[in-house]
Amino acid sequence: MEATMVSDAPKHYPVLLNEIISIITPQRGGTFIDCTFGQGGYSEKILSFKNTSVIGLDRDIETKKIAQRLLSKFEQRFIFKNKRFSQLNDLKLKSKNIRGIIFDLGFSYTQIKSSEKGLSFNSNGELNMRLGLNTFSAKDVINKLSRKELELIFKFFGDEKEAKGISIKIDKERKKNKIDTQILVKLIEDFKVKKNFKIHSATKVFQALRIFVNKEVTELINGLISATKILDKGGVLAVVTFNSLEDRIVKYFFKSLSEKKSVSRYLPSVDNEKILFNLLEKKPIIPSEKEIKLNPPSRSAKLRYVIKKNDFHEFKTDIFKKFQHLIKIENLGNRL
Repeated sequence: MEATMVSDAPKHYPVLLNEIISIITPQRGGTFIDCTFGQGGYSEKILSFKNTSVIGLDRDIETKKIAQRLLSKFEQRFIFKNKRFSQLNDLKLKSKNIRGIIFDLGFSYTQIKSSEKGLSFNSNGELNMRLGLNTFSAKDVINKLSRKELELIFKFFGDEKEAKGISIKIDKERKKNKIDTQILVKLIEDFKVKKNFKIHSATKVFQALRIFVNKEVTELINGLISATKILDKGGVLAVVTFNSLEDRIVKYFFKSLSEKKSVSRYLPSVDNEKILFNLLEKKPIIPSEKEIKLNPPSRSAKLRYVIKKNDFHEFKTDIFKKFQHLIKIENLGNRL
């Protein structure tokens, strides 16, 4: 759940960059947090405006090399931290006048192509999928969790319709052979007789494993809560998602804490103390045809944003209860 998806060319394309900039308005100056620094596209663009400063976070230690370039160029205005965005509260930023916080939940070209990370089903070698600051790998998941637990992961994190059958095949195979990336891919391909030509047969299983290994559900929820607390009044919280699970979490969080309409249009609106955000656009912003042509993986991107209405730090949310079934599945990893 890090940085921005890019095309097969080694050039980096920050998804929906122009739209992000128009929303957070760095032209006015202020401090911004790039929660998924990645290749540094958003951070560098923000820093191109005077009177801005950026705090960049990324759980992937490899991004520190890219951050070093910005540190050299913007020494007084840029800070980089090798942290997960769920650790935002650790930064002690209450008095920093944070005007904008950005989450981009895709992946960089470097991460996708890294054989060590093993995010792609084209990778060779051991299953990994750790993005950084992890406690277990996909190899541990495939070899140590029960068949039923694997089924739950594939079903709820990958929306895989063949979750049960695939988990049964994995359980049989791992009793005979060590399962690496290519063995897992072949196992899934052999099981899925009817091919979906729009996506690779292993896409959903790999997505599910990545989400589980990196605890992306709890990471996102805790990141959103922490960002809301430290954001200044009038500040913007913007999130770019790339799959339906991420988008569902962000959409619910924003909507549940935003302005609520009265039941009847003839009745006045009721001022609710729980109304924390201004939600200006109910529908997500999506890439233009021009951007998709330049960077095809951006076609699945959705940008949602809200504006913080008042100064507050503590607040109540039912988002953990709403997604408790997913958090319960993620917690299976605590045994690994």
